[in-house]
Amino acid sequence: MKKYNFLKYIFLFLTICGLASSCKEDFLERPPLSNLTAGTFFNNDAELSTSSSALYNQVWAGANGQSLLAFGDGRGGNFFTPYVADWLQFCSFAVSNTNGALKDSWSSFYNIIAQSNVLIYNIDNYSKPAVSTLAKNTALGEARYMRGLAYSFLVQNWGPVPIITDNLKQGADTTLSRNTVESVWEFAIRDMQYAIAHLPVTSTSGRLTKYSAKGMLARFYLTRSGLNSTNGQRNQMYLDSAKYYAKDVIMNSPYKLMDNYADLFFTKSNNNSEQLFGLQWIGLREPWGVGNTFQSQFAANSTITGGSDGWGGGHGASADYVLNLDPIDSIRRKATYMFPGDYYPELNRKGGGWAQPIPNASTYSNIAHFKKYIVGTPEDNGGGQVQATGNNTYMQRLADVYFIYAEAILGNNTTTTDPEALKYFNAVRNRAGLPSVTSINIDKILHERRYEFAVEGDAWYDIIRLYYYNPTKAKAIINAQQKGEYKIDIKPGTYANGRIREFTTTILVPRSFTVNDATMFLPYPDTEIAMAPNLLKPPVPYKF
Repeated sequence: MKKYNFLKYIFLFLTICGLASSCKEDFLERPPLSNLTAGTFFNNDAELSTSSSALYNQVWAGANGQSLLAFGDGRGGNFFTPYVADWLQFCSFAVSNTNGALKDSWSSFYNIIAQSNVLIYNIDNYSKPAVSTLAKNTALGEARYMRGLAYSFLVQNWGPVPIITDNLKQGADTTLSRNTVESVWEFAIRDMQYAIAHLPVTSTSGRLTKYSAKGMLARFYLTRSGLNSTNGQRNQMYLDSAKYYAKDVIMNSPYKLMDNYADLFFTKSNNNSEQLFGLQWIGLREPWGVGNTFQSQFAANSTITGGSDGWGGGHGASADYVLNLDPIDSIRRKATYMFPGDYYPELNRKGGGWAQPIPNASTYSNIAHFKKYIVGTPEDNGGGQVQATGNNTYMQRLADVYFIYAEAILGNNTTTTDPEALKYFNAVRNRAGLPSVTSINIDKILHERRYEFAVEGDAWYDIIRLYYYNPTKAKAIINAQQKGEYKIDIKPGTYANGRIREFTTTILVPRSFTVNDATMFLPYPDTEIAMAPNLLKPPVPYKF
């Protein structure tokens, strides 16, 4: 799929979200219709397309750093930090309802929903005759996709949440109740079904397509299949639906796996053949929120970024990620986390590349720093500045659809040797330089997903999918994770004469955290409870 930079026009986000401060409102507050210049704005297809493009980045800004890492990989066990109190709470399953990252992410998800709702309202009410039906359908499909995806994040992190479809009527209603988990999933599924019916088959510029929605719907169905399970058995109807949509994407869509795993995470690979949906960032700091802030937060130092940022020296891989890594899984690991001696010619090119320091014998501890989504200086990555790089954030790749297909085929079986499941499961392994396997079970799928998607925010949602039908196993996985201090050393004699570098890991301070059914889900922000005390009442079914 050809790369385009349509988001050079993203400053027009102001036509949807208004001033940057208005994008940070709590879910109970109304996004003002005046921000959309209602009644005069959508004069033609181009204006409508520019307006909907805003849903691809700035509305996600509050969730991009916090929920991607702290929610997804912190709670999932791939990322750990002892130094940032808000993030540490997620890693240790002790999240306070005053946590800043919690509030930012809650507000961001409901802002996505609010802006999608307002866009839907204005398309229906203020499109001029020159706006084509195709343009309307495409924008409505985009809005419904984004809204459904936001609800899927809310329900997997908080459980029951209020469903809001009309911010004008519901946005200031402090009597709103939470809706049941079943209702929220049904709502998200219906939104994604609508997106499938209205989005185009192909697109440019990284925009959504029917197959983007089909891939995400396959994910929704796979997760939904375990909800309310009986004796650990997932609902076969939902498993079959997940299999159907995943296979449709695999067989009929234009998406293909990239040849080289590491290439996925370069800015030049934005909107590549494997990306079903990615957040579209640009390297600008104004207006705030259009640039990707990830590198500033998680790159190890300013030599890598070329600016005053690079504040991630104290953050990195959890000990559990390192301990459970298959030593031969070096292609994915090196593209995800930096181990001692790793060399990256694409970073700090003016300085001859970046080599991860090798600790000496007297070094007490070290940490595997982030590589994935670290793209380097402006000279290295073709543009960008402090707190604003232009590399996409993946929300779904084709590799995810391959694993969904394999897991849906596995279904309620203990293991499977189904050739279709193995074909696509092994395709992802082989791309990483790993040998094919002859059978798979849920443990192999979870392991493979962990190392394929680490730092992409997926790990927690794999745990929740398991928790729905096997809560004992899901909690046991988390409770067994090692999150202590560690040291990585190069094994003597390795990486000489062409040998692959091997490592030893020493746990210096063992540490683990216990999760229970209550702490599997996040608390509602204190500010929301103060405004809407009904959030503490029992959830009710949504009236469709």
